[in-house]
Amino acid sequence: MKKAFILALLVLFAVPAIGVAQEDIIKKGEQLNLQRCVEIALRKQPSIVAARNTVDVNRSRVGQAQSNYYPQISADASYKRVKPLTGAQRALTTGVDGTSPSSATAAFDDYTGSLSVNQLIFDFWKTKNQVDIQKLNVGASRSDLENTAESVVFDVKQTYYGVLQAKRNRDVAEETVRQFQQHLEQAKGFYQVGTAAKYDVTKAEVDLSNSKLNLIKADNALKIARVNLNNAMGVPDAPEYGIEDNLSYSKYQISFDEALERAYQNRPDLQSLIFQRKATEQSIDLAKKDYYPVLTGSASYTRQGQDFPLQKGWNAGVNLTFPIFSGFLTKNQVAEQKANLEVVRANEESLKQNILLDVQQGYLNLAQAAESITTAELTVKQATENLEIANGRYAAGVGNPIEVTDAEVSLTNAKTSYIQALYDYKVAVATIEKAMGVRYQ
Repeated sequence: MKKAFILALLVLFAVPAIGVAQEDIIKKGEQLNLQRCVEIALRKQPSIVAARNTVDVNRSRVGQAQSNYYPQISADASYKRVKPLTGAQRALTTGVDGTSPSSATAAFDDYTGSLSVNQLIFDFWKTKNQVDIQKLNVGASRSDLENTAESVVFDVKQTYYGVLQAKRNRDVAEETVRQFQQHLEQAKGFYQVGTAAKYDVTKAEVDLSNSKLNLIKADNALKIARVNLNNAMGVPDAPEYGIEDNLSYSKYQISFDEALERAYQNRPDLQSLIFQRKATEQSIDLAKKDYYPVLTGSASYTRQGQDFPLQKGWNAGVNLTFPIFSGFLTKNQVAEQKANLEVVRANEESLKQNILLDVQQGYLNLAQAAESITTAELTVKQATENLEIANGRYAAGVGNPIEVTDAEVSLTNAKTSYIQALYDYKVAVATIEKAMGVRYQ
């Protein structure tokens, strides 16, 4: 499955589904595969929802920046009831009394209504810079969303394989209990006919008890693994479900050079920094725009008076604002953005080095995990043969229960190591894919 799949899921689940009941996401008894678990996580994980809404925030800021292209229209209306000062009061206030008492003391109404329009005419592409910066921020937030999705997918893979590992370990523990149970019955039979000592029976009982204790631990480990998977999918209260076992070994073919090239092309965290670097470069140009004038136009229509119909009036004109001196504000703002650019460039270079390290470590771990599987397979085969020999010797009366116990323990450890090797390889594949910025193959 390609990268387009994951992007399609992010679009499909663009509406947050936090309020949807868990049972609607996972049906009780449903059989889940890895792809289905990833789909659930991309829909339910709160970190995905937060990152998706961050994209919406930055998309809204593009519209805010573009608003300067459009006329700004406002309307204003007011009403006042005015009671003028009397002649004596005005004399005390101003020292002048030239108005008759009747006209000076009469209250009147004052009505005002106006409609104003302001339009940016030219600002030396300052608004364009602002829009471009916000568009780059949208690109960065989308890359951050993809990076968050990659982390979520990796967590789902890791915990999914963890459940499979725990389930297989439990199966091994159950098989060990059955084998020790058979060994106990065999020892009792030999003891009853007098070909084995009581020690054989007692030791078989101890071995069986220990194996049952290990089974209890394996059951608990499986429950914890399921809890971790539920948490990775964002459905902590999920009902009981089954999962498809795909822990089988399948060699992952890729060269180191190809892996590194794909990492530099696909890593969303690197793409986010590239967007940030471009936005910072635009911010330098934006800061420099404060050195230039801004040309705006305005017009208004007003009606005002004490009685209806109100008197009409209008005005229209243009305004040129030229910055002469701002206390070196613009100079320092430009310097700040240049310093920010160097920070982003340094972070970009640091991330490239970390990407190289991630790919190197992932590639080496992948090779080691593949070699471990081959060795673990051979160990299981040898331990199986050894147990068969020990059981045969004991049945023939030439062996002892310690040999059987040691052989059984060795086989159990060998199977557990083989399961661990399979898990390590699957996680190594998931790790190298994450290092390359590839979620599925």
